[in-house]
Order: sequence, then C-alpha cells, then structure tokens
Amino acid sequence: MSLIKQVLAQSSITIREPSAGVKDIGKLLSAGIQVAMIIAAILTFAFLVWGGIQWILSGGDKTQTQAARDRITMALVGLGIVAAAWALMKVIGFFFGIDVFQFSIPSAGGFSG
Repeated sequence: MSLIKQVLAQSSITIREPSAGVKDIGKLLSAGIQVAMIIAAILTFAFLVWGGIQWILSGGDKTQTQAARDRITMALVGLGIVAAAWALMKVIGFFFGIDVFQFSIPSAGGFSG
C-alpha cells in the first residue's frame, strides 16, 4: 500500500491544450464568410450556364426563352447582392478597423526555385 502512495505522490499530471478546435471566433467567422462567397460565386456561374443552355435549347418557344431569360436575370441579381454584401462588409471593416476577409495564400515552404 505504501508503494502505491509513493508512486501517486511522485507522478505529475500535465494538461495540454487540444490541437484541434476553435481558438478565435473571428477567424471562424471569416472562414465561414469566405466559404459562403465562394459558394455564391459557383452557384451564380452554374445558374448562368444553366440559363444559357436553356435559352439555346428553347428552340424559339416564347415561354422557354422567357424562363431562360428570367434564370439569367436572377443569377445576375444574386451576383449583385453578393457583391453589395461584400462591399458593405469592406466599408464596415474600414470604419471599424475589422478585417473580415483575412485571405492568406498558401506557400510551399520547402520549395526553392
């Protein structure tokens, strides 16, 4: 019994901070906004292509041509809304000193060329 007490008394417990997880809510928010902007740009491109293909395949039918025109218009309006949101966030960031878009370009550390 005394052997167990000596071992427990001599051992030390260290608690390390986990390597994964959210440490900065600002970086998490910035990453979320960046992902949302990228998804919005991809969806805009997809809707523009879809509308263009729909227009080509309409064959002169007025209703299908109008549907294609509406799809293209909605894609461009959506792109305008995303661009306005981005500009508004840049203006707010300028006045309050907050950099919401913290873009960092990855670099090859071991590359020497």
